[in-house]
Amino acid sequence: MHDSIVLLTERLRSAGITDVISIEPVTGGLAATAGIAQRSDGGSIFVKAFAAPSGDAFAAEAEGLEALRALAGVVTPEVLLAGSDVLVLSVLMRRPDSEEFWEQLAHALARLHTNTSHPRFGWHRDNWLGRRRQVNTWDDNGFEFFAQHRLLRWLDEPRVEAALSPADRAALEHLCARLPELLPDKPACLTHGDLWAQNVLSSSDGQPALIDPAVSYLWAEVDLAHLWTTAPPPEARVFFDRYAELTSLDRDWRLRMPILQLRQHLAVIAQFDDDWGAADAVRTTLAPFRRIAPN
Repeated sequence: MHDSIVLLTERLRSAGITDVISIEPVTGGLAATAGIAQRSDGGSIFVKAFAAPSGDAFAAEAEGLEALRALAGVVTPEVLLAGSDVLVLSVLMRRPDSEEFWEQLAHALARLHTNTSHPRFGWHRDNWLGRRRQVNTWDDNGFEFFAQHRLLRWLDEPRVEAALSPADRAALEHLCARLPELLPDKPACLTHGDLWAQNVLSSSDGQPALIDPAVSYLWAEVDLAHLWTTAPPPEARVFFDRYAELTSLDRDWRLRMPILQLRQHLAVIAQFDDDWGAADAVRTTLAPFRRIAPN
């Protein structure tokens, strides 16, 4: 705990913010060190840093936050500083897990997905998912884009190589070849890209607010799948019902969630020693494809 405070304090000082009197570490994130810094004037800021150099990760994250806000009216924290080794944002509140809050989020996410259609899949630059680069090279074909840049790209990661057997890898490749049969052909829209339940917070006036994006133009259901499979509270059931109504989801959307969530499971395996069951989830989803995958 002390080391995290020292790291954040040093990064703030290097960025010219020298009036911090205390830092309270924040838990919940997996890739970065974060905390709430109290300043001598009584104000507070959120600060985030990686132990190792982060390149353009924070600049890309700041751009994603601003894109969500500017293009779709999503509430996000204000970007105060996006440096090469520190990100400073305005402070948000812990979300109130009420049905009213989650219904508000359904409307916000539906607006995001229905008002930002795009003819191509990708983004104008690469960004980051945790500590791994997310490739966003433009593609006209959503199935090819998802297969190459969201699923198969993880196979060369050392932890993924260790976790998946040759039969698992073959099954994933077979699943990718069959994506046009398994998923509906839908247009691209702006997606948050890392929308697990921990990345949903609240503004000071109680509106849903989103943090830690890895934006790209992709299928809306990628965001839905990440929320669906990351243990949202019971009150979130109203979110899924309302979102389905607002976006005219077909009855089979729940069946597609495990396939779409493969991307996130593979990313977790690639980056953390404890994968919190991600490898088992991948194997379960791949099981039907393993049986018919070629040797």
